[in-house]
Amino acid sequence: MRRWDRLVDAYMEGYRARGVGAGSVSHAAARLDAWGRWLKQRRPKVAIESIDAELITRYMASRASFRAKATVYGTLSSMRGFGDYLVAEGLWTVNPVRWMKGPKMTPYSRLPQRIDREHMEALWREAASRRGEYSAHLWITVLAMLYGTGLRRGELARLDVEHFDPAEATLRIDGRKTGRERCVPLPEMVLRCLEAYLPRRHNALERAGAVGEHALLITRSGKRLSPQSISSTIHRIARRAGVSFHSLHQFRHTCASDLLEAGVHIVEVQRILGHSGVATTVRYVHIADPQRREAMRLHPLNAWLQPQPRQQEAA
Repeated sequence: MRRWDRLVDAYMEGYRARGVGAGSVSHAAARLDAWGRWLKQRRPKVAIESIDAELITRYMASRASFRAKATVYGTLSSMRGFGDYLVAEGLWTVNPVRWMKGPKMTPYSRLPQRIDREHMEALWREAASRRGEYSAHLWITVLAMLYGTGLRRGELARLDVEHFDPAEATLRIDGRKTGRERCVPLPEMVLRCLEAYLPRRHNALERAGAVGEHALLITRSGKRLSPQSISSTIHRIARRAGVSFHSLHQFRHTCASDLLEAGVHIVEVQRILGHSGVATTVRYVHIADPQRREAMRLHPLNAWLQPQPRQQEAA
């Protein structure tokens, strides 16, 4: 497996020469690097020539948990292209990934993972205890926005100050994921967190000499908070809080299911989360369905539990 990195570099050089966008090149390289790290951890050690369909299937199964369908298919696509390269180089006789289909997934195959109130409070307490006043306010605000608005990680990282309208208490979210912008009303708690955070953001930018920065969420050095930094820090907060945590998408799941639990119409939840179709939102009904609970409350069986009036004995 020592040749893996050299082969990936050579493949990516040709991939880049095809005129592929910088973002696609970066994603493909990251996917192949992740595959290589996984292979290098196998015991006994695996030779490139001995990588077979069974090993690839095991890797794909490990990559499918808590990931969006598009992410899984993107990983498979990058592996398929690299497999063709290995065939061309004579290292593989056939490319097992060529005939592999992506994992069969439906919106109902796995219930979304929500964060219960006790664990949510533990995350907030841990964020509030972070060293430095700015850091504490920043990460409380991040948690509030993740849970309060259901934003995706990338949407959160790409927010600029002008996307926040304090007068209307709304956030304007870009449409990079769905092709349509949306305007999300802010809960009172999220609005208060942002109002407390913004003056401290301004002070941090002045100290860093970067007052022209447009990013809403910034590091102490005045740079835009990256998606990777958001993920790694939230995972670190969760570990220190003793909270079992898998993915930032759990905040999105929790936001959706709690809104449905509170009686918000599913179409409104769809609009808030920015789902392109209501079918994606429907899966949250499996864990939060107040209408179904109300229907079962009206089941005739419940009448059996009501005390029955005593019949008067015949005189």
